[in-house]
Amino acid sequence: MPADKFPMTPAGLKKLRAELKQLREVERMKNVRDIEEALGHGDLRENAEYHAAKDKQAEIDGRMRFLDYKIARADVIDPTSIKSDRVTFGATVTMEDLDNDTTVTYCLVGEDESDVVAGKISITAPIARAMVGKQVGDDVLVKLPKGDREYEVVKIEYKAID
Repeated sequence: MPADKFPMTPAGLKKLRAELKQLREVERMKNVRDIEEALGHGDLRENAEYHAAKDKQAEIDGRMRFLDYKIARADVIDPTSIKSDRVTFGATVTMEDLDNDTTVTYCLVGEDESDVVAGKISITAPIARAMVGKQVGDDVLVKLPKGDREYEVVKIEYKAID
């Protein structure tokens, strides 16, 4: 995959588009009203509301440019279209922690979609990189700052991701 492409699921692209729409149609318009209101307060050199609103404008504009860039370079991969017995982008992987006999399930998604609490980890995360290419029954060794963790792949699924 070219370096200027960003893998993401259809849900990830939808989330980025929704955020961009919110910024353009709501946040940016509110910010314009805040700037106009602050301008009415007089001297701009000592107008904290104006400077805060202009800083917020720069933040919103920067985020919108970032989202435009990511969306334009999205490499959308639908996990339901993947037919593989190996772990790749979009896989939902259930593993058993060999140290404490607990199971964990992770879905490998794009960087902007990751949400560890929801079990979605970035394809660039160390544990995801260790899983890529593995099959059911394979061991996965993850090197962590606290020490190595060893897992066994129990199940690999390719399903829709929310």
